[in-house]
Amino acid sequence: MRGFLYLALAILSEVFGSTMLKFSEGFTQFWPIIGVAAGFLSAFTFLSFSLRTIDLSSAYATWSGIGTALTAVVGFLLFGETVSLKGICGLTLIIAGVVLLNQSKAPNKEKKQTACH
Repeated sequence: MRGFLYLALAILSEVFGSTMLKFSEGFTQFWPIIGVAAGFLSAFTFLSFSLRTIDLSSAYATWSGIGTALTAVVGFLLFGETVSLKGICGLTLIIAGVVLLNQSKAPNKEKKQTACH
């Protein structure tokens, strides 16, 4: 369970870092640059912690997929970026792919945890 908490923190940190990239205006604004560094450093740190208990393929797919979707929502809400029907379909497919990948790993994960304990 702790692995999923770390993964959630990694996702939120990555979305924060990506948002700060936009605010940095091409790395010309000091505080947003600090936010980029803090966001991505913490994202990779939390992601590495999550890998102690979550398979790499599942963790990375979840991190990148959910991060992409949340970043699109931030772009829409904070920056007034448009979202088309095709964009919504694409994000839905990304999330569906993450869910399918994670479900395909579930039986193997149970066996791995049983073998380790």
